[in-house]
Amino acid sequence: MVVVCPKCKTRLKVDETKLSPQGSRFKCPKCSTVLVIKKPAVQGKKSLDSRKILLAHSSASVVETIRNLLVGEGYTVVTSADGIDAMVKALKELPAFGIIEVALPKIYGFEVCKKLKSRPETKEMKLILVPSIYDKTKYRREPVSLYGADDYIEEHDLSVRLIEAINRIKSGVPSEIEKPESPTQAQAPKVPEQRPSESDVQAVTREKPVAPASMPAAEVKTDESIEKARRLSRTIINDIYLYNSAKVDEAVRRGDFYAVFGAEVKEGFKLYESRIPQETRKKADFYREAIDNFLVAKKKALSQ
Repeated sequence: MVVVCPKCKTRLKVDETKLSPQGSRFKCPKCSTVLVIKKPAVQGKKSLDSRKILLAHSSASVVETIRNLLVGEGYTVVTSADGIDAMVKALKELPAFGIIEVALPKIYGFEVCKKLKSRPETKEMKLILVPSIYDKTKYRREPVSLYGADDYIEEHDLSVRLIEAINRIKSGVPSEIEKPESPTQAQAPKVPEQRPSESDVQAVTREKPVAPASMPAAEVKTDESIEKARRLSRTIINDIYLYNSAKVDEAVRRGDFYAVFGAEVKEGFKLYESRIPQETRKKADFYREAIDNFLVAKKKALSQ
């Protein structure tokens, strides 16, 4: 360690191993001032706050509902609406639990889980991943990977299952995640469907008009209907990835995602059309934008 003589300002290098907690005496070689130097106190590692929970979700209504539920159980809730802010708050607030939406903007939720579990400050955080299932009747199996999370709860089950899941994780009881059906339970195999070509998918997903030139940029950014369209689009592509991770990664590497997942993209687009008003869809192709942004980010991550 380096100590500065208070009289002559000479910088002295002191071996910490020779210091005692009560203080050791040293003489400045330049002005002979006697210095009493104490061994620095060891800073204890900051622990996670067992009564604090990070709630990271892009839907204000979901945040409000789940926040009230958690506060009612005596927890302090730190909220966030995007992946970057969630990372910052997790490292600053050190909550013991994190409830992370898969479809977070800026940094996807599964990436947030991976990053938090890789950091020494937050590796002991208990994380619950929230897939925003766009068709809750479709998936009867667990996600391919939880990306370091301790459990997952589909968004429509949060209010019912969350407190039980938190208590179970705290007590160390293993999760009872539903497993895929066994061959004897599964239905008879279906005849493989004809996959649409990339041009077919592009024709379906490419909206006709884009945002009018006269629309102010601020309006595009703050329009609630646009945010809803973007969130639903992120939800669809993240659900496809969460339940088909390895297959999506391979398709991204080969550059044929739209050919491999054409049926899923078209199915998602039908839902997008049914939930997003035509007036909003005419402003821009938010669905295709979300998928392309995801593919660019995933391709970059896979190349690192």
